[in-house]
Amino acid sequence: MNFSSKLLEEAVAEFAKLPGVGQKTALRLVLHLLKRDVEEVQKFSSAVSRLRNEIQFCQTCHNISDTAICEICASPRRDHGLICVVEDTRDVMAIENTNQYNGVYHVLGGLISPMDGIGPSDLQVDSLVERLKENNINEIIFALSATMEGDTTIFYLHKRLKQFNINISTIARGIAFGGELEYVDEITLGRSIVTRVPYENSLS
Repeated sequence: MNFSSKLLEEAVAEFAKLPGVGQKTALRLVLHLLKRDVEEVQKFSSAVSRLRNEIQFCQTCHNISDTAICEICASPRRDHGLICVVEDTRDVMAIENTNQYNGVYHVLGGLISPMDGIGPSDLQVDSLVERLKENNINEIIFALSATMEGDTTIFYLHKRLKQFNINISTIARGIAFGGELEYVDEITLGRSIVTRVPYENSLS
């Protein structure tokens, strides 16, 4: 693709680094920004810069947050004896949108995937164990994607957590195998949480 401006070329190259954005889409986005007022573009640029420089991860659940402790963990209206274990922030958002869950979360930051070189030590597993040691937790819900990596992670976590005298459950499999939580519709996801089953039952 030939560019009439080096600045234009550099901007397009940066946008094209975003997932799912090719050069043509990147060019369309850059040209759109050029048509906007300078103040709007500066606001856009500032928002992205602040996001990267000021964002934090909750010290308790590891969800993305503006503060050291996220709003969910800090809320006295949540059931802090109920922890929903998820892969990442997108899953927290998906579950929150169902309005069917009132507990707290634990964000692993990924799934066990030997093919990708990701093991338990690369995830927030030890901090989950510490939460169970230090707090009065009644139930853990595994809400991980119905994939080989998700099942492997659940199996590992169950072995690590079964020493604790708590209920361990998993969301009902109204979700097709291979499906990721962020793409499941809110009704199906909400029902799968409400109708969760003990993990041992899901193995049969």
